[in-house]
Amino acid sequence: MLSLQGTKPGFRLSVFATLFAIGVVGLGAFTRLVDAGLGCPDWPTCYGHVWAPQTQEEISAANAAFPEIPVDHAKTWPEMVHRYLASALGLLIIGIAAAAFRHRKRPDQPFKLPMFLLFLVILQGAFGAWTVTLKLWPQVVTAHLMGGFTTFTLLWLLTLRLGGYRSTSLFSLHQRALPRGLAALALVVVIGQVFLGGWTTSNYAALACPDFPMCQTQLWPEMNFGAGFDLAHPIGPNYLGGHLDIPSRTAIHMAHRIGALITTVVCLWLAVRLIRERFSGLGVTLLLILSAQVTLGISNVVFGLPLTVAVLHNLGGALLLATVATVNYELYREANHV
Repeated sequence: MLSLQGTKPGFRLSVFATLFAIGVVGLGAFTRLVDAGLGCPDWPTCYGHVWAPQTQEEISAANAAFPEIPVDHAKTWPEMVHRYLASALGLLIIGIAAAAFRHRKRPDQPFKLPMFLLFLVILQGAFGAWTVTLKLWPQVVTAHLMGGFTTFTLLWLLTLRLGGYRSTSLFSLHQRALPRGLAALALVVVIGQVFLGGWTTSNYAALACPDFPMCQTQLWPEMNFGAGFDLAHPIGPNYLGGHLDIPSRTAIHMAHRIGALITTVVCLWLAVRLIRERFSGLGVTLLLILSAQVTLGISNVVFGLPLTVAVLHNLGGALLLATVATVNYELYREANHV
């Protein structure tokens, strides 16, 4: 379990930024899933406008300037709302970094983590721009998704540090066999699964296998892993809808399924160890989030990728990453008496 020991400057701002970040992650997933990633073909404006062209004259001029991507207001608004909310998150992180710099000489005041978050959110802004200017290049889309998950997770860990939260137990440290190695393995596995999830969605491979537990009515269908995981996709084409053939997308989808199986086994093992070693709060939380994530993943296939389920599956991935990172953080503190 976690208990509050005393907050530090920037705590409330960090809490708000963390909640704001999960909203930005969810809206980013929504934008991607409704094919609105190129709802505005330019950056930072939208067809040269602060919001989007509204009048018939403006729309005609925009369509003439971008004939390959005509104005579609159903797609411009998710893209622009996501841009503005992401920019607002950047301002919040600037505020957190400023507070950390101001109080950097106080004991136990985090400084490196807020500075890294500042660097990360600037990099995320660049990835957001490249997502548009490079026309949904899968490498950038995947990196942008992973950056969003990482930003949320680090903000959550910063909130724990600023809030003075510590794990509590009725048992002393020497009575515990801390599963730190297993927790580190789980973190690596979850990060790998996040990459596979990002690669799946950026290459439009989520429905390459429309059935479950089989794939295309087969246990091991035709697949092309070489083409599916070729990270040298050329820059230039418009990747909306994806360019890979069915065997390549099937390979990506099956890799994500196999990764999900490995992730489930490792996280279940970790959850059981946590409960046995008296970290029942963390263990049960991990079990609940893992169960929800597996259920949502299967539902995506069985029900044909419904929008709500797909967005929740993205959010579940972010929460799973944050939970496993929290486990590693808490076990490190327990082992080092901090």
